Amino acid sequence: MTGRTAKVDRSTRETRITAEMDLDGSGRFEVESNIQFLKHMVETLARYSSFDLKVTAFGDNEHHIIEDTAITLGKALSGALDGRPIERMATSTVPMDDALVTASLDLVDRPYADIDCPSPEYHHFMRSFAMSAGMTLHIVVMRGFDEHHIIEAGFKALGKALREAVKVRETELSTKDSVVIKGGNRCSRRE
Repeated sequence: MTGRTAKVDRSTRETRITAEMDLDGSGRFEVESNIQFLKHMVETLARYSSFDLKVTAFGDNEHHIIEDTAITLGKALSGALDGRPIERMATSTVPMDDALVTASLDLVDRPYADIDCPSPEYHHFMRSFAMSAGMTLHIVVMRGFDEHHIIEAGFKALGKALREAVKVRETELSTKDSVVIKGGNRCSRRE
């Protein structure tokens, strides 16, 4: 992998998750998991964000695997950002048959999530991803009745918004410039 990259390994008594992320990729993916829908959604996220992703996700039950995959991907996203100014904010609306879903985000290191999702597991995925990445994330379902379509449109919209938000800029997009934080893994944040 080249460009802005991160590799995160998360192993607990319940799960074994690894994620390699390249923000400057082309949407290539290798995803291994015994949860086929999770595999499909992570592949969808990679394709629509144009991030290269290599993920393995195994564990004791679906809830733990889905949650820990989201946490690991969020930490990889945060780790792959290299401190250069980025667009930060982006919004994308995606139709998928009956579903119409908008994702709007700000990569500002001020974690917040307000998620519409018909599935408790994937609501929790989106929230855990946002909190671990340190982003503000809103996902709004404007219409839809098929749960699969709504969730998948949400992942597509999230991917498209992430692709725009991580684009490198010449200058900080902030009235505060850069805020220096002492301690932790990150040395600055945008507000």
